[in-house]
Amino acid sequence: MQHTTEPIACIFDLDGVLVDTAVYHYKAWKQLANSLGFDFTEAQNEQLKGVNRMRSLDMILQWGGIEKSSAEKDVLAAAKNEQYVAMIQKMTVAEVLPGALDLLTALQAKGIKIALGSASKNSSLILERTELAHFFDAIVDGNSVSTSKPDPEVFLKAAELLGAEKENSVVFEDALAGVQAAIAADMMVVGIGKAENLPGAQVVINDLSEITISEIEALRTR
Repeated sequence: MQHTTEPIACIFDLDGVLVDTAVYHYKAWKQLANSLGFDFTEAQNEQLKGVNRMRSLDMILQWGGIEKSSAEKDVLAAAKNEQYVAMIQKMTVAEVLPGALDLLTALQAKGIKIALGSASKNSSLILERTELAHFFDAIVDGNSVSTSKPDPEVFLKAAELLGAEKENSVVFEDALAGVQAAIAADMMVVGIGKAENLPGAQVVINDLSEITISEIEALRTR
């Protein structure tokens, strides 16, 4: 890859990478499904990783064999979000995932640009509650993009705001849709989770405590 002398830029997904909000999404969607007369499993919740709210609702209604009008879907999505926001209001720094704080601190100390690239429309609230907001030079989330992952828009916009070349941008993702989006953007990808769930990622780790800045920079030579 070119531009090896240029500094890298790091773009982080939020849910499942920096903080653990999956449990809150699960509880809120489960509550919604139960109110409609069917159940929603953790395995199904896994399939919603990286998927935006309305697409997630469509998938859940399909699993439940239920059809709703567009207006009814808007009401259901708003109800789910209300439940979810009530839960994340109580989030604390304790819910920052292992290694995230140390890595963000080290990147910032080295002057490496950091952006958020998330499908979440509640990212500002989550970053505020977990005291991570000050690390980010740019935030691109569900409020500022028109297409969701695996479309690369969120990561391309983040790199643009950082003034970073895409070949010098490293994405940190825990969802297949996110890895696919990073690949479509021609960026390097660090996968968080199990390798079999994240094909295409150059490196797969369990959490951010398992990677160093020098290892991130070395991705360009792969």
